[in-house]
Amino acid sequence: MFPDLGKIASLLKNAPEMIRQAKQFQGKMEEVQEKLSRLRVEGTAGGGMVTVTMNGQQKVVEVKLDPSVVSADDCEILEDLVQAAVNQALEKSKTAASEQMSQLMGDVGTGLPPGFSDLLSKAGGGE
Repeated sequence: MFPDLGKIASLLKNAPEMIRQAKQFQGKMEEVQEKLSRLRVEGTAGGGMVTVTMNGQQKVVEVKLDPSVVSADDCEILEDLVQAAVNQALEKSKTAASEQMSQLMGDVGTGLPPGFSDLLSKAGGGE
């Protein structure tokens, strides 16, 4: 009638360990967020005429413009170059953040109690 009752009882028995692991995960998550805030990626456009620096949290931290592109006549070109550089930096930042999160999730998943991953996938709609 309740095929997963044994797994649930086992999980309850392991609750203190799971709480400890959750606290570890929280600490690692804070560590990853700190790393991402320090991470810097650059996007460039126009052969380096526009450079945008972004952190791993997808926030622009610096914009550098070559003086040759700062002209009233070239405003539309400059806008396009800034947009291209921001988008390139954003993609790099997303990739770096994804790599950090994948590493964190891999580290966390190694210490789960037996059957916990299966139960999580069922609870999350994995089956």
